[in-house]
Amino acid sequence: MNDRFSQWMADAAQSTHAGRLAEATDTIQRALRDAGLAPTRAHSGPGPAPRGTPPGQAAPGWVLDGLTRVIDDGPHPAGRPAGAAAGDGASWAGAAGSANADGAGERWLRDSFSHRGRTLAYRLYLPPETAGTAVATAAGAPRPLVVMLHGCTQNADDFAAGTQMNRLARDHGVVVLYPEQTQRDNAQKCWNWFKPQHQQRGRGEPAALVALVQAVCAAHAVDPARIYVAGLSAGGAMADILGQCYPDVFAAVGVHSGLPQGAAADVASALAVMRNGQAAAQPRGGAGLPRAAVPTIVFHGDADTTVHVRNGAAIARAGSLAADAAQGAAGRQGACEATQGRSSRGERHTRTVYTDAGGGATVEYWTLHGAGHAWSGGSAAGTYTHPGGVDASAEMLRFFLQHARKG
Repeated sequence: MNDRFSQWMADAAQSTHAGRLAEATDTIQRALRDAGLAPTRAHSGPGPAPRGTPPGQAAPGWVLDGLTRVIDDGPHPAGRPAGAAAGDGASWAGAAGSANADGAGERWLRDSFSHRGRTLAYRLYLPPETAGTAVATAAGAPRPLVVMLHGCTQNADDFAAGTQMNRLARDHGVVVLYPEQTQRDNAQKCWNWFKPQHQQRGRGEPAALVALVQAVCAAHAVDPARIYVAGLSAGGAMADILGQCYPDVFAAVGVHSGLPQGAAADVASALAVMRNGQAAAQPRGGAGLPRAAVPTIVFHGDADTTVHVRNGAAIARAGSLAADAAQGAAGRQGACEATQGRSSRGERHTRTVYTDAGGGATVEYWTLHGAGHAWSGGSAAGTYTHPGGVDASAEMLRFFLQHARKG
């Protein structure tokens, strides 16, 4: 970026701190136009365009999905909520939120969780104990857990409706957790994937999310070897961060239309990597660390004008290199195979599978031909879905259940 761009971004930051958000947004737009990064038709934020934006059109006023709002990532002014536990500052009210019975024993709960002064609302889907599931389990037996991280401007109910993950989870006896980002921490409810303090183990959003996962696991008999995380856009970027920061917690990761950990460190680099993508040959985690060989499934539309498809390719390539390194250290070698396919509605995709020496998939990369920035195969009941594509939720769950964390 040139000096004029840097000065404009500094001016925008000053305007934001002073509370002049419209002025800050205007300054950033001028900076991006000058640098050749501003979109002329398509929305270009770190998540879906605001609700109601026609496909392929710019959002009214072109909102930068919360990047123009600077958040203090220190302790929240409210401190630890009343009744919070000592120690790391985590507190959890259990399943005391609104629980709506829907079928034989399944529950859809709403609650909140606090960790070090940061509070997350969430929804939790609990499937029936045994009845009606495709996978037989004894009553009270530990069950898998999938953590679902929504995209910008979405919430848990919207994301659950769009992905239809609860319907699939019911058939397989899987618990599903939907944490919600707050507008306090990001004006457009994006996970802050582009800030260094939220790309590290033991800090910021990753630490709060893992603390929530651990509390849910303890309360609802979750199998600690079968915990998975998936997300869309900014949620997909945060899912990759969680998998890399906590390979001892997550057995596999799903990234839809997201970005790799460490792809950005500030607003300018976030906009650049979203626009142009990241080189696909970097097998590194954040802060220059070697990338963990966590099984990963990636979906990305090659017509995505919000997050460039090169980002999906970068995640897949880095994952395959990490798996190769782990295989090589054990004196073994994996393989790669690409196949063409179509969804039930005729939409094309390319599925590239990287396997280990035993034939098990370590990375799957689904390139969705002609698809934009939306959850493939999702339901029109939720926002930012592409019903005509391959069912990403079903394929993710299938991939997840093939993997259990060792150790």
